[in-house]
Amino acid sequence: MKINWGTGLAIGMVLFIGFIMFMVITMSTDDRYDYDLVTEEYYKKELAYQQEIDAESNLKDFSKAILGRKVAEGWQLTFPEEIDVTKLQGTVFLYRPSNKQLDFDLPIEVSGYNLLIPDERLLDGRWNITMALRYNDKDYLYKAEITY
Repeated sequence: MKINWGTGLAIGMVLFIGFIMFMVITMSTDDRYDYDLVTEEYYKKELAYQQEIDAESNLKDFSKAILGRKVAEGWQLTFPEEIDVTKLQGTVFLYRPSNKQLDFDLPIEVSGYNLLIPDERLLDGRWNITMALRYNDKDYLYKAEITY
């Protein structure tokens, strides 16, 4: 049987459309290709973004920056010595981009001028640290990306 060019073109188009439909259905139903947004309430968080910018720029009020480093017990954040640590309030949120089940919050509990994030809570890899502080009725926001 001889196939002319019109029949060949039609068969090629049907095969191509079938392949595209197969890929669309596979990608939309397979859990391996299911990716969530970074945050569940994305638009609500976007509306409060200017307040985050202001709180981040408030960190410049301190003479020294908040420093983070890896120690044997975990990840240590060191506050400037000018801060009265008894007046600090807030939380530390650790976000793991590769697995949202590993995300967690910690209350700010300062020992001396240091805050320790325990080693048993941190797995090796990339983490985003967001520390929301309230000090002397002013908001501060510290953000860092670390590789533990």
